[in-house]
Amino acid sequence: MLTSARLPSTADPLEDPFMTLTAADLKKLAAYDTPTICNALEVVAPERRAYGFNRRPLICPFPKLKPIVGYARTGTIRSREPSALSKADQRAMRAAYYRSIAAEPRPSISVLQDIDGPDAGFGAFWGEVQSTIHKGLGCLGVVTDGCIRDIDMWAPGFQALAGSIMPSHAHVHLVSIGETVSIAGMIVKPDDLLHADHHGAVVIPHDVAKRVPAACELLTRKESVILNAARAKGFNADKLMKAIAAADEIH
Repeated sequence: MLTSARLPSTADPLEDPFMTLTAADLKKLAAYDTPTICNALEVVAPERRAYGFNRRPLICPFPKLKPIVGYARTGTIRSREPSALSKADQRAMRAAYYRSIAAEPRPSISVLQDIDGPDAGFGAFWGEVQSTIHKGLGCLGVVTDGCIRDIDMWAPGFQALAGSIMPSHAHVHLVSIGETVSIAGMIVKPDDLLHADHHGAVVIPHDVAKRVPAACELLTRKESVILNAARAKGFNADKLMKAIAAADEIH
């Protein structure tokens, strides 16, 4: 079944939270690593303490790349068996998927769930060609529980979190696009705001996104008091408790 891509929202910007985020807002979020973003979400959205991030590990072949922040473009793939669609329908789905990657809001992050069950990661959708195409379309990276390949020929600066690294693409093909997906236990909807680095990925609710950088800065200041004490000569349990008390006074 050919599933249409989700088109960019035509709602009033005041009623569409993600449309109010500026490039400067995204840059502020990208200044922090993903664990710090997760910590900040515990402050601004405490109900999300136990969900919204990957709960199983994903492989990152490029750990030195900086964090990425972008809008999720979702889809499902499989590779164990050939597609049941005609070549024309396969091409139409691929075209719709690429258009969704390039559509506003941008930048995008591709989020593809492998639905081959126990055979997930059998064949790679991602390699030199796809990473280069997606980068050219304004995409920052991919988060998938499927596999990737061509690591040495990967598009420079294009981030990847994947379930595995494998050599063949087998029968890999798109099954659907624009659906809610689950990646290593992280539920992602189309146009969700995603933050990712070599640690993993987390969904940032649109309605709290502007508050997250301030929460990150506050937590960093609190932690620095404790870290500075712990790194100083003569550190002991009494000094630790004093540092914790001092950190608690920072608001």
